[in-house]
Amino acid sequence: MLDVIFLTMFAMVVGIAISVYLVRVKRKFVLHRNLQIGLASFLLLVIIGFEVDIRFFTNWKDLAAESPYFDSGAVYRSLGIHLCFAIPCFFVWVYVIWRAIKKFPPNLQPSEHSRGHILWGRIAAILMLLTAVTGCTFYWIAFVAS
Repeated sequence: MLDVIFLTMFAMVVGIAISVYLVRVKRKFVLHRNLQIGLASFLLLVIIGFEVDIRFFTNWKDLAAESPYFDSGAVYRSLGIHLCFAIPCFFVWVYVIWRAIKKFPPNLQPSEHSRGHILWGRIAAILMLLTAVTGCTFYWIAFVAS
């Protein structure tokens, strides 16, 4: 699951970039909504699978103990930095999607909610990018470096 979550984060960044392109350039509001809900659903399933695996089946600390950065504490620091972005990212993204579903009109055209949605959408996208970068950094430091 560590490898799956690594690949998923890469796919999420690409998917979000495509989704933003679709809404900003192509004005495909319905496609943007559907892609965002699809990405969020997929990520939620992967995160649940990852958490179940890490908590009950895989001892990541045993795997990371072979890293040259483990004894120095860099692995834990890297994980801590990653979680500083990953946890708020989850809640901001849920907030953005929930508000979009509740506030946008049925025809999915720009409305009075658009300005706030753009602001919080940008925050969510930046947090997702930082989550992906710090997650990949943690993955490399803990499991790839030799």
